[in-house]
Amino acid sequence: MKRKVNLGLIGLGTVGAGVIELLQRNSLVIRQKVGTEVCVRAICDIDPDRLRLAQRMKIEDSIVTKDFKQILNNPEIDIIVELIGGYEPARKIVLAAIKRGKHVVTANKALLAKHWAEVFLEARKHKVLVYFEASVGAGIPVVQALNEGLSANKIKVILGILNGTTNYILSKMSKEELDFKSALVQAKRAGFAEADPSIDLEGIDTLHKLAILGSIAFGAQVNLKDVYCEGITHIVQEDMKYGKSEFGYILKLLAILKSYLPSPGASSHFSK
Repeated sequence: MKRKVNLGLIGLGTVGAGVIELLQRNSLVIRQKVGTEVCVRAICDIDPDRLRLAQRMKIEDSIVTKDFKQILNNPEIDIIVELIGGYEPARKIVLAAIKRGKHVVTANKALLAKHWAEVFLEARKHKVLVYFEASVGAGIPVVQALNEGLSANKIKVILGILNGTTNYILSKMSKEELDFKSALVQAKRAGFAEADPSIDLEGIDTLHKLAILGSIAFGAQVNLKDVYCEGITHIVQEDMKYGKSEFGYILKLLAILKSYLPSPGASSHFSK
């Protein structure tokens, strides 16, 4: 059997704890498929409550730290799993890991949407892999499909519903004729909305996901400033009823992105 693959996990929030749980529960299956053991060698978080969570999950104190630099500088770590979210210090951590020759797995859609070109330029330079399937449609392998299965296709348009929170709320408003606030309360109660759902409701989450998909499909970074973004906080029952009665439609927050198609001989905005 090959030597173990050692992971350094940074960010022990809801997602991070879920990753640890899955690795523990499915360790035998993973070993059979990978051909060796995948081991969490180090865990980092600065939140004391989350560090106590590590103890309840029967994680050895010796592999837990508050200093992410200890993980980045550990030569035994093969892959950095970045799960803290946001722009900084996530960007700093990911770039530092790449420069040290470590592969990266991240679910950080905000980071990739804003710093796509920088991250993947460094990854190519240092010949490491950056995997980000969980950043968009985690339960649907859309990233891998675009990046690999459809890599030879010329994609002209991306269109879809990319945010579950807004989809749930608009469905409730349509089917049960709830007002926005009541639908939001139900979404929180059902676990479809965060305590602060503003990133979802204002369309920012959808924007980030769309930028990532567009960057893959069109071969160059989609600038967030170039994409119009509008959320659903202003939607009222009158909008729902008018759309249904006049046009036979229900309202959804759609992500729509079209490629720039240059005239013959012109340089493409999306050329590599």
